[in-house]
Amino acid sequence: MPVAVIALFVFLAIIVVWNVVVKRSMAEAMVLGFVATVLFAGLQAPQVARDAIVDASSNEVMYAAIAFIFMTYLVERTGTIARLIEILTSLLGGLRGGPAIVDTVASGAMGAVAGGSNTGNAATSGVITGPWMTRTGWSKARAATVIAGNAGLGAALPPSASMVIMIGFAGSLVTTSSVYLALFVAGVYQFLIRMVLIAWFVHRDGIHRVAGEERPAVGPAVRRNWTSMLIFLGAIIPVSITIGPLADFLAASPLSDAMGSVSLITWIPVLIILISAAVGWRQLPRSARGWWEFFGGAASKYYAIGALLFFAIAASEVLASLGLADDVDALLGNLDIPVWLLVTLVGFFVVLVAGPLSSTATLSAVGQVSLVTLVAAGVDPLLAVIAILVFASTEGASPPASGAIFVASGITGARPEQTFIPLVIYYVLPFFVLGVLIAVGIVPVPIT
Repeated sequence: MPVAVIALFVFLAIIVVWNVVVKRSMAEAMVLGFVATVLFAGLQAPQVARDAIVDASSNEVMYAAIAFIFMTYLVERTGTIARLIEILTSLLGGLRGGPAIVDTVASGAMGAVAGGSNTGNAATSGVITGPWMTRTGWSKARAATVIAGNAGLGAALPPSASMVIMIGFAGSLVTTSSVYLALFVAGVYQFLIRMVLIAWFVHRDGIHRVAGEERPAVGPAVRRNWTSMLIFLGAIIPVSITIGPLADFLAASPLSDAMGSVSLITWIPVLIILISAAVGWRQLPRSARGWWEFFGGAASKYYAIGALLFFAIAASEVLASLGLADDVDALLGNLDIPVWLLVTLVGFFVVLVAGPLSSTATLSAVGQVSLVTLVAAGVDPLLAVIAILVFASTEGASPPASGAIFVASGITGARPEQTFIPLVIYYVLPFFVLGVLIAVGIVPVPIT
């Protein structure tokens, strides 16, 4: 077997064993995996390691990821997401299945502006909607299933750390704006499927309309919290000047050179950070000690995610230098299977890895080889990136190790094992199939 493929399997084995069996952090696992892959370079190991670290240090994706981490922290810390949820509750709470609808829309909104983790998504929206659902006729297990199933929208909609990782792996094969637009459309498909599921649950379980006293009045809720909706401008402005009619107009203007330097994965988090700080300035610290504690809370998130991403990028550089793309291409050349079957196998592999790992860790571990495999088989690079992101977004609903499942069960009082089969049937399988259909071109997403 080719050296690069062996190195990949060793890399994956170390990550899974260290994180799942030994119960140590993913950051540590990624460092060990990086060291192991470097050893396969033999006498060239010191030079390969140095080049990989330099490349990771200068990678735009790394700095964008840092901005995304702080953006998510600030949006949650200033209470912006909580105020958005109050508006959604007032607008949608009166519908049949209103709490579940609010949870779905809130999870989508969080994915679109905060790019947070699936577990954090479930905790933030579920702490309000979970008790609300159980008070209004939803069983504990069904409520936990909906919350955990919706958590995947944190990774399904752009921007997200998962998207940033895959853009880094794809390099010049795709553009950031094309990935953003295509992933947004794929995320809308996921959102609509979830809404259909809620309609089915409401019908099957006989859920009735929520009483008026269970939700705030629309007018006061909007007046109190309307500024929270301004954070959507942080995504709308950069996207509109890089995609669509406004982008075409600017491209023909004297500003075309400046517009060409706009990076979505950089400017979206920066603008959302600025808008969130302006909107939620009352919740920001007022003293030096307060700011020290504030930035200390953000720093704790960088220890795990920052180290994970840095060494994931470095390891991918090592695997690339070992010739992973050529090795995978050579292996596929000996296989005589249709593209749809190969896509199905790759998707199953990603979903399987996403069971014990987060979507970010999953893509850090297997995103590159999955992309290389699909592109080598003739799948359009953009479709391959989107399909892999859809596969990885099942992490929140993948039993038995998903953090979102246990958070949702803790909120609602359900036994986690009661949600396992429903989550697989209603959330994992449909989105697995969606990813396959996107990759083979049956379900359309914009290709620009």
